[in-house]
Amino acid sequence: MTQRRFAVPDAPGPDYELSADDAVHYRWDASIEPALTVEPGSVVRFDCRDAYDGQLDPPASVEKLLAVDTEGHALTGPVAVAGAEPGDTLAVDLLAFEHRGRGVTAIPPGEREGGLLPEEFRDPHVREWDLDARRNGTPVATFAADDAPEVAVPLAPFPGNLGVAPGDDGPHSTMPPRRVGGNMDVKHLTAGSRLYLPVEAAGALFSIGDCHAAQGDGEVCLTGIEAPMAVTARFDLVDDYPVAGPQFETDGPFTPGGRDERMYATTGIAPDLMDATKSAVSDMIAHLNEHRGFSRPDAYVLCSAAVDLKINEVVDAPNWTVSAYLPESVLAPAADGSEAGS
Repeated sequence: MTQRRFAVPDAPGPDYELSADDAVHYRWDASIEPALTVEPGSVVRFDCRDAYDGQLDPPASVEKLLAVDTEGHALTGPVAVAGAEPGDTLAVDLLAFEHRGRGVTAIPPGEREGGLLPEEFRDPHVREWDLDARRNGTPVATFAADDAPEVAVPLAPFPGNLGVAPGDDGPHSTMPPRRVGGNMDVKHLTAGSRLYLPVEAAGALFSIGDCHAAQGDGEVCLTGIEAPMAVTARFDLVDDYPVAGPQFETDGPFTPGGRDERMYATTGIAPDLMDATKSAVSDMIAHLNEHRGFSRPDAYVLCSAAVDLKINEVVDAPNWTVSAYLPESVLAPAADGSEAGS
């Protein structure tokens, strides 16, 4: 049985629904008229396009990837919250996510300088994921192809890009995150999480998009498991709780499987954190390629979808340590003997 909806227990139904077809925009800009104005406490269901703005239809291919033409992330909104003023704090409760059964992870062409290792991956690459698979009763993403080793990444849907409008005159790109949120790619903003954002524009002007079915901490090849999705959220204004940037409460999961489990890790050590990060990920790609049967592009994709980067230390000058952790369960056969796609 497939599971496409991930929600808090007894999640309330929406007071409003907002379609991307009616309320999509591609920049952060406080001058954009709100698509909807709601009272604090209201629940809104957002229909969100994926990072490719719906242009990468199945079956995904490199040719289709190269033909994608977007102005930025497709964001649904903005929603104005009545009474929100600069200096206030907006609380966003993420209540439910519903995917549509498929997702895509892609490596951009090297000339676009995207991802952590563009110098190592000059050629574009695409993998489509089946999001309706299960392993040992757990909803997982599997490669929707037979030309790669078996892999099963537990689903943990979240929005990659969500926030409120910057107070500075726009337009502003959707690519970099800011103190008001945006493209943060925090994979722990799952159902049940509460996000606090500083308000800089009247009404707050909240927008959301770029949803992921799963992602490793780092999103190293530039994309997680990108998927169109519906997101249900509730909005409140919080008194006497100023925040200088995004803060949040979450239950995780803090590992892909949602539990402490056996990991394989590679470590990068260097006087620069980015260099250490690149070393750790490069070694994980080499490990997956040389010992686990993955092509190098598929190994890079798997790192983006399921490998977590952790800063192990920043106190032992002159070198800092970053490690990349891969759960062995992502690669292990199903314990009950069932196929991951069954």
